[in-house]
Amino acid sequence: MSTAQIEKEIAAWQKIPFDAQTQREVAQLATKNPLELEDAFYKNLAFGTGGMRGLMGVGPNRINAYTLGKNTQGISNYLKKQYPNERLSVAIAYDCRHQSDTLAQIVANVFSANNITAHLFPELRTTPALSFTLKHLNCQAGIVLTASHNPPEYNGYKVYWTDGGQIVPPEDQEIIKEIESVPFDAINFTPKKAFIKTIDARVDQAFIDQSCAQANFNAPNKKALNIVFTSLHGTSITAIPAVLEKAGYTVNIVKAQAEPDGNFPTVSSPNPEEPEALAMALALGEQTNADIVIGTDPDSDRLGVAVRGLDGRLQLLNGNQCMVLMTAFLLEKRKEQGLLASDYIASTIVSTPMMDVMAAAYHIECKTTLTGFKWIADVIKKHPDHYFIGGGEESFGFMVGDFVRDKDAVTASLLACEMASFAKAKGNTLMEELIALYLEHGCYQEHLVSITKKGKEGNIAIENNMKRLREQPLETIDGEKVLWVHDYLKATAKNLLTGEIQKIALPESNVLIYTTENGTKLAARPSGTEPKIKFYISVNSPLDRAEHYPAVKTALALKINNILKEIAL
Repeated sequence: MSTAQIEKEIAAWQKIPFDAQTQREVAQLATKNPLELEDAFYKNLAFGTGGMRGLMGVGPNRINAYTLGKNTQGISNYLKKQYPNERLSVAIAYDCRHQSDTLAQIVANVFSANNITAHLFPELRTTPALSFTLKHLNCQAGIVLTASHNPPEYNGYKVYWTDGGQIVPPEDQEIIKEIESVPFDAINFTPKKAFIKTIDARVDQAFIDQSCAQANFNAPNKKALNIVFTSLHGTSITAIPAVLEKAGYTVNIVKAQAEPDGNFPTVSSPNPEEPEALAMALALGEQTNADIVIGTDPDSDRLGVAVRGLDGRLQLLNGNQCMVLMTAFLLEKRKEQGLLASDYIASTIVSTPMMDVMAAAYHIECKTTLTGFKWIADVIKKHPDHYFIGGGEESFGFMVGDFVRDKDAVTASLLACEMASFAKAKGNTLMEELIALYLEHGCYQEHLVSITKKGKEGNIAIENNMKRLREQPLETIDGEKVLWVHDYLKATAKNLLTGEIQKIALPESNVLIYTTENGTKLAARPSGTEPKIKFYISVNSPLDRAEHYPAVKTALALKINNILKEIAL
Protein backbone atom coordinates (compact mmCIF):
# COMPACT_ATOMS: atom_id res chain seq x y z
CA MET A 1 0.00 0.00 0.00
CA SER A 2 1.06 3.60 -0.55
CA THR A 3 1.39 5.96 2.41
CA ALA A 4 -1.97 7.53 1.54
CA GLN A 5 -3.64 4.10 1.39
CA ILE A 6 -2.13 3.11 4.73
CA GLU A 7 -3.40 6.29 6.36
CA LYS A 8 -6.87 5.73 4.87
CA GLU A 9 -6.94 2.17 6.22
CA ILE A 10 -5.83 3.32 9.68
CA ALA A 11 -8.61 5.91 9.73
CA ALA A 12 -11.18 3.30 8.67
CA TRP A 13 -10.25 1.02 11.58
CA GLN A 14 -11.09 3.80 14.01
CA LYS A 15 -14.74 3.89 12.94
CA ILE A 16 -17.75 1.57 12.77
CA PRO A 17 -17.99 -1.38 11.90
CA PHE A 18 -14.92 -1.88 14.12
CA ASP A 19 -15.77 -2.15 17.79
CA ALA A 20 -14.75 0.39 20.40
CA GLN A 21 -11.91 -1.74 21.77
CA THR A 22 -10.36 -2.11 18.32
CA GLN A 23 -10.67 1.63 17.67
CA ARG A 24 -8.91 2.39 20.97
CA GLU A 25 -6.07 -0.05 20.23
CA VAL A 26 -5.45 1.53 16.82
CA ALA A 27 -5.37 5.00 18.37
CA GLN A 28 -2.93 3.81 21.06
CA LEU A 29 -0.61 2.31 18.44
CA ALA A 30 -0.63 5.57 16.51
CA THR A 31 0.51 7.40 19.64
CA LYS A 32 2.89 4.89 21.20
CA ASN A 33 4.35 2.83 18.35
CA PRO A 34 4.07 4.33 14.84
CA LEU A 35 6.42 1.72 13.34
CA GLU A 36 4.29 -1.17 14.61
CA LEU A 37 1.20 0.67 13.37
CA GLU A 38 2.69 0.87 9.87
CA ASP A 39 3.59 -2.82 9.92
CA ALA A 40 0.05 -3.71 11.01
CA PHE A 41 -1.50 -1.75 8.14
CA TYR A 42 0.95 -1.67 5.21
CA LYS A 43 -0.50 -4.83 3.63
CA ASN A 44 -3.22 -7.44 4.02
CA LEU A 45 -2.17 -10.68 5.69
CA ALA A 46 -1.92 -13.23 2.88
CA PHE A 47 -2.31 -16.98 2.47
CA GLY A 48 0.96 -18.90 2.14
CA THR A 49 2.01 -22.57 2.02
CA GLY A 50 0.28 -23.19 5.36
CA GLY A 51 -2.69 -20.84 5.09
CA MET A 52 -2.80 -17.51 6.91
CA ARG A 53 -0.40 -16.99 9.78
CA GLY A 54 0.77 -13.84 11.53
CA LEU A 55 1.07 -11.72 14.62
CA MET A 56 -2.06 -11.15 16.68
CA GLY A 57 -3.27 -7.57 16.97
CA VAL A 58 -5.30 -4.91 15.21
CA GLY A 59 -4.98 -4.12 11.52
CA PRO A 60 -5.28 -5.95 8.19
CA ASN A 61 -1.77 -7.42 8.55
CA ARG A 62 -2.64 -9.09 11.83
CA ILE A 63 -4.69 -12.02 13.11
CA ASN A 64 -7.85 -10.69 14.77
CA ALA A 65 -11.62 -11.14 14.79
CA TYR A 66 -12.04 -8.95 11.71
CA THR A 67 -9.39 -10.47 9.46
CA LEU A 68 -10.59 -13.97 10.37
CA GLY A 69 -14.21 -12.87 10.12
CA LYS A 70 -13.52 -11.54 6.62
CA ASN A 71 -11.88 -14.85 5.67
CA THR A 72 -14.82 -16.81 7.02
CA GLN A 73 -17.42 -14.64 5.34
CA GLY A 74 -15.58 -14.99 2.04
CA ILE A 75 -15.37 -18.77 2.40
CA SER A 76 -19.07 -18.89 3.29
CA ASN A 77 -19.91 -16.96 0.13
CA TYR A 78 -17.67 -19.24 -1.94
CA LEU A 79 -19.18 -22.44 -0.49
CA LYS A 80 -22.68 -21.25 -1.32
CA LYS A 81 -21.67 -20.60 -4.92
CA GLN A 82 -19.90 -23.95 -5.29
CA TYR A 83 -22.60 -26.04 -3.58
CA PRO A 84 -25.85 -24.14 -4.18
CA ASN A 85 -28.18 -27.06 -3.52
CA GLU A 86 -26.40 -28.79 -0.65
CA ARG A 87 -26.59 -28.57 3.11
CA LEU A 88 -23.24 -27.06 3.94
CA SER A 89 -21.04 -27.90 6.90
CA VAL A 90 -17.50 -27.22 8.13
CA ALA A 91 -15.34 -28.65 10.91
CA ILE A 92 -13.38 -26.31 13.19
CA ALA A 93 -10.46 -27.09 15.50
CA TYR A 94 -8.06 -24.92 17.48
CA ASP A 95 -4.80 -25.29 19.35
CA CYS A 96 -3.40 -24.00 22.65
CA ARG A 97 -2.50 -20.50 21.49
CA HIS A 98 -3.77 -17.30 23.01
CA GLN A 99 -7.25 -16.45 21.73
CA SER A 100 -7.47 -19.66 19.66
CA ASP A 101 -10.63 -20.76 21.46
CA THR A 102 -12.37 -17.37 21.18
CA LEU A 103 -11.30 -16.92 17.56
CA ALA A 104 -12.56 -20.42 16.75
CA GLN A 105 -15.92 -19.49 18.29
CA ILE A 106 -16.03 -16.33 16.15
CA VAL A 107 -15.32 -18.41 13.05
CA ALA A 108 -18.13 -20.79 14.02
CA ASN A 109 -20.44 -17.83 14.61
CA VAL A 110 -19.84 -16.41 11.14
CA PHE A 111 -20.40 -19.76 9.43
CA SER A 112 -23.59 -20.29 11.41
CA ALA A 113 -24.79 -16.79 10.57
CA ASN A 114 -24.54 -17.85 6.93
CA ASN A 115 -26.63 -20.99 7.52
CA ILE A 116 -23.57 -23.25 7.36
CA THR A 117 -23.35 -25.91 10.07
CA ALA A 118 -20.17 -25.44 12.11
CA HIS A 119 -18.92 -28.61 13.82
CA LEU A 120 -16.72 -27.21 16.58
CA PHE A 121 -14.45 -29.22 18.86
CA PRO A 122 -15.22 -28.50 22.55
CA GLU A 123 -11.52 -28.27 23.42
CA LEU A 124 -8.18 -27.98 21.64
CA ARG A 125 -7.42 -30.71 19.11
CA THR A 126 -4.62 -31.64 16.73
CA THR A 127 -4.43 -30.54 13.11
CA PRO A 128 -4.46 -34.15 11.83
CA ALA A 129 -7.63 -34.75 13.84
CA LEU A 130 -9.23 -31.81 12.01
CA SER A 131 -8.25 -33.21 8.60
CA PHE A 132 -9.69 -36.59 9.56
CA THR A 133 -12.85 -35.11 11.09
CA LEU A 134 -13.97 -33.04 8.13
CA LYS A 135 -13.85 -36.17 5.95
CA HIS A 136 -15.42 -38.30 8.68
CA LEU A 137 -18.36 -35.89 9.01
CA ASN A 138 -18.62 -35.30 5.24
CA CYS A 139 -17.95 -31.58 5.56
CA GLN A 140 -17.17 -29.39 2.58
CA ALA A 141 -14.39 -27.54 4.41
CA GLY A 142 -12.43 -27.32 7.63
CA ILE A 143 -10.65 -24.62 9.61
CA VAL A 144 -7.96 -24.97 12.26
CA LEU A 145 -6.81 -22.03 14.36
CA THR A 146 -3.07 -22.51 14.85
CA ALA A 147 0.31 -20.92 14.20
CA SER A 148 2.09 -24.28 14.29
CA HIS A 149 5.56 -23.81 15.82
CA ASN A 150 5.72 -20.00 15.62
CA PRO A 151 6.40 -17.88 18.75
CA PRO A 152 3.58 -17.17 21.27
CA GLU A 153 2.57 -13.84 19.72
CA TYR A 154 1.45 -15.59 16.51
CA ASN A 155 -1.75 -17.30 15.49
CA GLY A 156 -3.11 -18.61 12.23
CA TYR A 157 -5.99 -19.87 10.13
CA LYS A 158 -5.60 -22.99 7.98
CA VAL A 159 -8.26 -23.83 5.41
CA TYR A 160 -8.99 -27.42 4.40
CA TRP A 161 -11.20 -28.65 1.58
CA THR A 162 -13.46 -31.64 0.95
CA ASP A 163 -10.61 -34.14 0.47
CA GLY A 164 -9.13 -33.25 3.88
CA GLY A 165 -6.16 -31.40 2.40
CA GLN A 166 -5.37 -27.71 2.51
CA ILE A 167 -6.66 -25.57 -0.33
CA VAL A 168 -4.69 -25.56 -3.59
CA PRO A 169 -5.27 -24.02 -7.05
CA PRO A 170 -7.75 -23.19 -8.32
CA GLU A 171 -9.72 -23.07 -5.06
CA ASP A 172 -7.12 -21.05 -3.17
CA GLN A 173 -7.07 -18.13 -5.61
CA GLU A 174 -10.85 -18.24 -6.07
CA ILE A 175 -11.34 -18.18 -2.30
CA ILE A 176 -8.85 -15.34 -1.90
CA LYS A 177 -10.71 -13.30 -4.53
CA GLU A 178 -13.96 -13.96 -2.70
CA ILE A 179 -12.41 -12.91 0.60
CA GLU A 180 -10.91 -9.76 -0.88
CA SER A 181 -14.33 -8.75 -2.22
CA VAL A 182 -15.83 -8.78 1.29
CA PRO A 183 -15.92 -5.35 2.99
CA PHE A 184 -15.56 -5.47 6.76
CA ASP A 185 -19.08 -4.14 7.24
CA ALA A 186 -20.46 -7.14 5.28
CA ILE A 187 -19.23 -9.72 7.82
CA ASN A 188 -22.15 -11.39 9.57
CA PHE A 189 -20.97 -12.02 13.14
CA THR A 190 -24.44 -12.79 14.58
CA PRO A 191 -24.55 -16.54 15.35
CA LYS A 192 -27.42 -18.92 14.77
CA LYS A 193 -27.08 -21.43 17.58
CA ALA A 194 -28.95 -24.15 15.70
CA PHE A 195 -26.09 -24.25 13.17
CA ILE A 196 -23.30 -24.73 15.75
CA LYS A 197 -22.70 -28.37 16.74
CA THR A 198 -20.23 -29.66 19.32
CA ILE A 199 -18.09 -32.55 18.05
CA ASP A 200 -18.43 -35.48 20.45
CA ALA A 201 -15.93 -38.03 21.76
CA ARG A 202 -16.94 -40.65 19.19
CA VAL A 203 -15.10 -38.69 16.52
CA ASP A 204 -11.97 -38.57 18.69
CA GLN A 205 -12.14 -42.33 19.15
CA ALA A 206 -12.61 -42.88 15.41
CA PHE A 207 -9.45 -40.87 14.76
CA ILE A 208 -7.47 -42.81 17.36
CA ASP A 209 -8.71 -46.13 15.96
CA GLN A 210 -7.81 -45.18 12.40
CA SER A 211 -4.38 -43.90 13.43
CA CYS A 212 -3.65 -47.26 15.05
CA ALA A 213 -4.98 -49.12 12.01
CA GLN A 214 -2.55 -47.27 9.74
CA ALA A 215 0.64 -47.49 11.81
CA ASN A 216 0.34 -50.53 14.09
CA PHE A 217 2.35 -53.35 12.51
CA ASN A 218 2.27 -55.61 15.58
CA ALA A 219 5.89 -55.02 16.54
CA PRO A 220 7.33 -57.49 19.06
CA ASN A 221 8.07 -56.75 22.74
CA LYS A 222 6.32 -53.38 22.83
CA LYS A 223 6.46 -53.19 26.60
CA ALA A 224 10.25 -53.42 26.39
CA LEU A 225 10.47 -50.17 24.38
CA ASN A 226 11.27 -47.23 26.65
CA ILE A 227 9.51 -44.14 25.25
CA VAL A 228 9.74 -40.53 26.41
CA PHE A 229 7.17 -38.14 24.95
CA THR A 230 6.61 -34.39 25.20
CA SER A 231 3.73 -32.38 23.74
CA LEU A 232 5.66 -29.10 24.26
CA HIS A 233 2.54 -27.59 25.86
CA GLY A 234 0.52 -28.31 22.71
CA THR A 235 -2.42 -30.33 21.41
CA SER A 236 -0.75 -33.72 20.93
CA ILE A 237 -1.38 -34.53 24.60
CA THR A 238 -5.01 -35.09 23.50
CA ALA A 239 -4.09 -37.89 21.08
CA ILE A 240 -0.57 -39.35 21.08
CA PRO A 241 -0.59 -40.96 24.57
CA ALA A 242 -3.97 -42.56 23.77
CA VAL A 243 -2.78 -43.86 20.38
CA LEU A 244 0.45 -45.29 21.78
CA GLU A 245 -1.29 -46.92 24.72
CA LYS A 246 -3.98 -48.43 22.48
CA ALA A 247 -1.20 -49.90 20.34
CA GLY A 248 0.34 -51.53 23.42
CA TYR A 249 3.06 -49.10 24.51
CA THR A 250 3.81 -47.53 27.88
CA VAL A 251 4.62 -43.82 27.59
CA ASN A 252 6.77 -41.72 29.90
CA ILE A 253 5.41 -38.16 29.53
CA VAL A 254 7.41 -35.01 30.32
CA LYS A 255 4.99 -33.71 32.94
CA ALA A 256 6.34 -30.13 33.04
CA GLN A 257 5.38 -29.75 29.36
CA ALA A 258 2.13 -31.74 29.37
CA GLU A 259 -0.21 -28.87 30.25
CA PRO A 260 -1.37 -26.92 27.15
CA ASP A 261 -0.07 -23.35 27.43
CA GLY A 262 0.17 -20.73 24.69
CA ASN A 263 3.11 -19.07 26.45
CA PHE A 264 5.23 -22.24 25.99
CA PRO A 265 6.94 -21.40 29.30
CA THR A 266 9.63 -24.09 29.27
CA VAL A 267 11.01 -23.46 25.75
CA SER A 268 12.16 -20.46 23.75
CA SER A 269 10.41 -21.95 20.70
CA PRO A 270 7.97 -24.90 20.58
CA ASN A 271 9.60 -26.20 17.42
CA PRO A 272 10.82 -29.83 17.46
CA GLU A 273 13.18 -28.94 14.59
CA GLU A 274 15.31 -27.12 17.19
CA PRO A 275 17.26 -29.33 19.63
CA GLU A 276 16.69 -26.89 22.52
CA ALA A 277 12.94 -27.53 22.35
CA LEU A 278 13.49 -31.17 23.25
CA ALA A 279 16.10 -30.52 25.98
CA MET A 280 13.80 -31.56 28.85
CA ALA A 281 12.65 -34.68 27.01
CA LEU A 282 16.23 -35.62 26.17
CA ALA A 283 17.28 -35.14 29.80
CA LEU A 284 14.45 -37.40 30.96
CA GLY A 285 15.36 -39.86 28.22
CA GLU A 286 18.96 -40.11 29.45
CA GLN A 287 17.76 -40.38 33.04
CA THR A 288 15.38 -43.24 32.23
CA ASN A 289 17.56 -44.90 29.56
CA ALA A 290 14.93 -44.30 26.87
CA ASP A 291 15.20 -46.00 23.49
CA ILE A 292 13.34 -43.20 21.74
CA VAL A 293 12.28 -39.62 22.52
CA ILE A 294 9.41 -37.95 20.66
CA GLY A 295 8.30 -34.31 20.75
CA THR A 296 5.66 -32.51 18.71
CA ASP A 297 4.84 -28.91 17.83
CA PRO A 298 1.73 -27.11 19.21
CA ASP A 299 -0.77 -28.36 16.61
CA SER A 300 0.84 -31.82 16.36
CA ASP A 301 1.65 -31.95 12.69
CA ARG A 302 5.47 -31.99 13.11
CA LEU A 303 7.48 -34.38 15.23
CA GLY A 304 11.05 -34.54 16.42
CA VAL A 305 12.58 -37.93 17.15
CA ALA A 306 15.75 -38.75 19.09
CA VAL A 307 17.32 -42.21 19.14
CA ARG A 308 20.47 -43.78 20.53
CA GLY A 309 23.51 -42.77 18.49
CA LEU A 310 26.65 -44.77 17.89
CA ASP A 311 28.10 -43.35 21.12
CA GLY A 312 25.12 -44.62 23.09
CA ARG A 313 23.71 -41.16 23.77
CA LEU A 314 20.39 -39.83 22.49
CA GLN A 315 20.72 -38.02 19.19
CA LEU A 316 18.05 -35.94 17.43
CA LEU A 317 17.32 -37.10 13.89
CA ASN A 318 16.60 -34.40 11.35
CA GLY A 319 13.42 -34.34 9.28
CA ASN A 320 15.04 -35.95 6.25
CA GLN A 321 16.46 -38.80 8.32
CA CYS A 322 13.09 -39.46 9.95
CA MET A 323 11.36 -39.39 6.59
CA VAL A 324 13.85 -41.82 5.05
CA LEU A 325 13.55 -44.28 7.95
CA MET A 326 9.75 -44.16 7.98
CA THR A 327 9.44 -44.46 4.21
CA ALA A 328 11.86 -47.38 4.02
CA PHE A 329 9.96 -49.19 6.77
CA LEU A 330 6.61 -48.66 5.03
CA LEU A 331 8.08 -49.77 1.70
CA GLU A 332 9.22 -53.03 3.24
CA LYS A 333 5.83 -53.62 4.88
CA ARG A 334 4.07 -52.85 1.61
CA LYS A 335 6.46 -55.20 -0.22
CA GLU A 336 5.46 -58.00 2.17
CA GLN A 337 1.81 -57.37 1.23
CA GLY A 338 2.53 -57.12 -2.50
CA LEU A 339 4.04 -53.93 -3.87
CA LEU A 340 2.45 -52.70 -7.11
CA ALA A 341 4.14 -50.67 -9.85
CA SER A 342 1.45 -48.02 -9.43
CA ASP A 343 2.19 -47.59 -5.70
CA TYR A 344 4.07 -44.43 -4.84
CA ILE A 345 5.69 -42.35 -2.15
CA ALA A 346 5.89 -38.56 -2.09
CA SER A 347 8.19 -35.78 -1.01
CA THR A 348 8.98 -32.14 -1.81
CA ILE A 349 11.51 -30.29 -3.95
CA VAL A 350 13.60 -29.11 -0.97
CA SER A 351 13.73 -32.49 0.78
CA THR A 352 16.44 -35.15 0.50
CA PRO A 353 17.04 -36.68 -2.97
CA MET A 354 17.42 -40.00 -1.16
CA MET A 355 13.64 -40.42 -1.42
CA ASP A 356 13.95 -40.66 -5.23
CA VAL A 357 16.84 -43.13 -4.90
CA MET A 358 14.83 -45.40 -2.58
CA ALA A 359 11.76 -45.26 -4.82
CA ALA A 360 13.87 -46.30 -7.81
CA ALA A 361 15.26 -49.24 -5.82
CA TYR A 362 11.68 -50.47 -5.30
CA HIS A 363 10.74 -49.71 -8.93
CA ILE A 364 8.03 -47.25 -7.96
CA GLU A 365 7.68 -43.49 -8.28
CA CYS A 366 8.46 -40.79 -5.78
CA LYS A 367 6.10 -37.99 -6.72
CA THR A 368 7.90 -34.73 -5.93
CA THR A 369 5.82 -31.67 -5.13
CA LEU A 370 6.26 -28.07 -4.13
CA THR A 371 6.98 -27.35 -0.47
CA GLY A 372 4.01 -27.97 1.79
CA PHE A 373 1.84 -30.99 2.48
CA LYS A 374 -1.09 -29.44 0.66
CA TRP A 375 0.70 -30.41 -2.54
CA ILE A 376 1.17 -34.01 -1.41
CA ALA A 377 -2.53 -34.11 -0.54
CA ASP A 378 -3.27 -32.73 -4.01
CA VAL A 379 -1.26 -35.56 -5.61
CA ILE A 380 -3.32 -38.09 -3.64
CA LYS A 381 -6.54 -36.42 -4.78
CA LYS A 382 -5.41 -36.53 -8.42
CA HIS A 383 -4.43 -40.23 -8.28
CA PRO A 384 -7.36 -41.94 -6.52
CA ASP A 385 -6.63 -45.31 -8.13
CA HIS A 386 -2.98 -45.42 -7.04
CA TYR A 387 -1.87 -46.49 -3.57
CA PHE A 388 -0.08 -43.85 -1.49
CA ILE A 389 2.33 -45.59 0.86
CA GLY A 390 3.58 -42.58 2.77
CA GLY A 391 5.72 -39.52 2.43
CA GLY A 392 7.06 -36.40 4.01
CA GLU A 393 9.21 -33.34 3.81
CA GLU A 394 12.36 -32.10 5.49
CA SER A 395 10.52 -29.88 7.95
CA PHE A 396 9.80 -32.77 10.35
CA GLY A 397 6.49 -33.76 8.78
CA PHE A 398 5.28 -37.19 7.70
CA MET A 399 2.02 -38.76 6.52
CA VAL A 400 1.21 -42.47 6.83
CA GLY A 401 -1.30 -43.48 4.18
CA ASP A 402 -4.00 -41.04 3.15
CA PHE A 403 -6.64 -41.14 5.89
CA VAL A 404 -5.24 -37.77 7.02
CA ARG A 405 -4.26 -35.36 4.26
CA ASP A 406 -1.67 -33.29 6.09
CA LYS A 407 1.41 -33.75 8.25
CA ASP A 408 0.38 -36.13 11.02
CA ALA A 409 2.62 -36.33 14.08
CA VAL A 410 0.08 -38.53 15.86
CA THR A 411 0.24 -41.48 13.47
CA ALA A 412 3.92 -40.85 12.69
CA SER A 413 4.75 -41.10 16.42
CA LEU A 414 3.20 -44.56 16.53
CA LEU A 415 5.08 -45.51 13.36
CA ALA A 416 8.37 -44.36 14.94
CA CYS A 417 7.73 -46.56 17.97
CA GLU A 418 6.87 -49.55 15.79
CA MET A 419 10.12 -49.10 13.87
CA ALA A 420 12.09 -48.79 17.11
CA SER A 421 10.47 -51.94 18.52
CA PHE A 422 11.30 -53.99 15.44
CA ALA A 423 14.88 -52.67 15.51
CA LYS A 424 15.30 -53.39 19.23
CA ALA A 425 14.04 -56.94 18.73
CA LYS A 426 16.92 -57.41 16.26
CA GLY A 427 19.39 -55.87 18.70
CA ASN A 428 19.63 -52.66 16.66
CA THR A 429 18.90 -48.99 17.17
CA LEU A 430 17.17 -46.80 14.61
CA MET A 431 20.51 -45.09 14.00
CA GLU A 432 21.97 -48.42 12.94
CA GLU A 433 18.93 -48.98 10.72
CA LEU A 434 19.57 -45.57 9.11
CA ILE A 435 23.24 -46.40 8.47
CA ALA A 436 22.13 -49.63 6.81
CA LEU A 437 20.02 -47.56 4.43
CA TYR A 438 23.02 -45.32 3.71
CA LEU A 439 25.06 -48.41 2.85
CA GLU A 440 22.40 -49.48 0.38
CA HIS A 441 21.44 -46.16 -1.21
CA GLY A 442 24.32 -43.75 -0.49
CA CYS A 443 24.90 -41.42 2.44
CA TYR A 444 22.92 -38.17 2.24
CA GLN A 445 23.29 -35.23 4.59
CA GLU A 446 21.20 -32.07 4.61
CA HIS A 447 21.37 -28.69 6.30
CA LEU A 448 18.87 -25.83 6.57
CA VAL A 449 19.63 -22.18 7.22
CA SER A 450 16.72 -19.84 8.03
CA ILE A 451 17.36 -16.10 8.02
CA THR A 452 14.66 -13.98 9.66
CA LYS A 453 13.82 -10.64 8.03
CA LYS A 454 10.94 -8.99 9.86
CA GLY A 455 8.62 -6.22 8.73
CA LYS A 456 8.38 -4.24 5.51
CA GLU A 457 12.14 -3.76 5.15
CA GLY A 458 12.74 -7.45 5.77
CA ASN A 459 10.30 -8.38 3.02
CA ILE A 460 12.21 -6.14 0.59
CA ALA A 461 15.53 -7.73 1.64
CA ILE A 462 14.16 -11.23 0.98
CA GLU A 463 12.95 -10.17 -2.47
CA ASN A 464 16.38 -8.69 -3.27
CA ASN A 465 18.13 -11.90 -2.19
CA MET A 466 16.02 -13.99 -4.56
CA LYS A 467 16.48 -11.47 -7.36
CA ARG A 468 20.29 -11.58 -6.99
CA LEU A 469 20.34 -15.39 -7.10
CA ARG A 470 18.28 -15.35 -10.30
CA GLU A 471 20.16 -12.60 -12.09
CA GLN A 472 23.64 -13.71 -10.99
CA PRO A 473 23.42 -17.53 -10.94
CA LEU A 474 26.16 -19.53 -9.25
CA GLU A 475 28.42 -21.40 -11.68
CA THR A 476 30.10 -23.63 -9.09
CA ILE A 477 29.31 -24.89 -5.60
CA ASP A 478 32.27 -26.05 -3.50
CA GLY A 479 34.28 -26.58 -6.66
CA GLU A 480 31.57 -28.59 -8.41
CA LYS A 481 30.12 -27.27 -11.65
CA VAL A 482 26.44 -26.33 -11.44
CA LEU A 483 24.62 -28.53 -13.92
CA TRP A 484 20.97 -27.45 -13.50
CA VAL A 485 19.19 -24.36 -12.25
CA HIS A 486 15.51 -25.00 -11.51
CA ASP A 487 13.54 -21.76 -11.29
CA TYR A 488 10.07 -22.66 -10.09
CA LEU A 489 8.84 -19.08 -10.44
CA LYS A 490 9.56 -19.23 -14.17
CA ALA A 491 8.67 -22.96 -14.32
CA THR A 492 11.91 -23.67 -16.18
CA ALA A 493 15.00 -25.81 -15.62
CA LYS A 494 18.17 -24.72 -17.41
CA ASN A 495 21.25 -26.87 -18.02
CA LEU A 496 24.16 -24.45 -17.59
CA LEU A 497 26.56 -26.72 -19.49
CA THR A 498 24.44 -27.31 -22.61
CA GLY A 499 21.98 -24.41 -22.51
CA GLU A 500 19.06 -26.86 -22.66
CA ILE A 501 15.82 -25.54 -21.11
CA GLN A 502 13.08 -27.81 -19.81
CA LYS A 503 9.58 -27.00 -18.59
CA ILE A 504 8.79 -27.72 -14.93
CA ALA A 505 5.39 -29.39 -14.60
CA LEU A 506 4.54 -27.87 -11.23
CA PRO A 507 2.67 -24.70 -10.22
CA GLU A 508 4.75 -21.54 -10.06
CA SER A 509 6.52 -20.93 -6.76
CA ASN A 510 9.28 -18.59 -5.63
CA VAL A 511 11.94 -21.30 -5.30
CA LEU A 512 15.37 -21.57 -6.91
CA ILE A 513 17.39 -24.81 -6.86
CA TYR A 514 20.95 -25.34 -8.03
CA THR A 515 22.15 -28.93 -8.67
CA THR A 516 25.78 -29.77 -9.39
CA GLU A 517 27.20 -32.55 -11.53
CA ASN A 518 27.86 -34.56 -8.35
CA GLY A 519 24.32 -34.21 -7.01
CA THR A 520 24.97 -31.44 -4.49
CA LYS A 521 21.84 -29.28 -4.16
CA LEU A 522 21.35 -25.72 -2.96
CA ALA A 523 17.78 -24.41 -2.74
CA ALA A 524 16.54 -20.95 -1.78
CA ARG A 525 12.97 -20.01 -0.97
CA PRO A 526 11.12 -17.42 1.10
CA SER A 527 8.92 -19.00 3.75
CA GLY A 528 5.22 -18.89 2.96
CA THR A 529 4.24 -18.54 6.64
CA GLU A 530 7.10 -16.70 8.38
CA PRO A 531 9.28 -13.62 7.66
CA LYS A 532 12.21 -15.80 6.63
CA ILE A 533 14.31 -16.79 3.65
CA LYS A 534 15.43 -20.42 3.78
CA PHE A 535 18.46 -22.09 2.22
CA TYR A 536 18.54 -25.88 1.91
CA ILE A 537 21.77 -27.78 1.25
CA SER A 538 22.02 -31.47 0.33
CA VAL A 539 25.29 -33.34 -0.16
CA ASN A 540 26.01 -37.04 -0.61
CA SER A 541 28.75 -39.65 -0.71
CA PRO A 542 29.00 -43.41 -1.14
CA LEU A 543 29.30 -45.43 2.09
CA ASP A 544 31.01 -48.81 1.78
CA ARG A 545 31.18 -49.95 5.43
CA ALA A 546 29.10 -49.07 8.48
CA GLU A 547 32.19 -48.30 10.56
CA HIS A 548 33.15 -45.63 8.03
CA TYR A 549 29.95 -43.66 8.66
CA PRO A 550 31.43 -41.25 11.28
CA ALA A 551 34.24 -40.26 8.90
CA VAL A 552 31.88 -39.84 5.93
CA LYS A 553 29.48 -37.83 8.07
CA THR A 554 32.32 -35.53 9.15
CA ALA A 555 33.45 -35.07 5.53
CA LEU A 556 29.92 -34.19 4.42
CA ALA A 557 29.54 -31.73 7.31
CA LEU A 558 32.79 -30.06 6.22
CA LYS A 559 31.47 -29.84 2.68
CA ILE A 560 28.28 -28.17 3.92
CA ASN A 561 30.34 -25.72 5.95
CA ASN A 562 32.39 -24.85 2.86
CA ILE A 563 29.19 -24.15 0.93
CA LEU A 564 27.88 -21.90 3.72
CA LYS A 565 31.10 -19.88 3.64
CA GLU A 566 31.05 -19.72 -0.14
CA ILE A 567 27.57 -18.22 -0.28
CA ALA A 568 28.24 -16.04 2.78
CA LEU A 569 25.59 -17.58 5.06
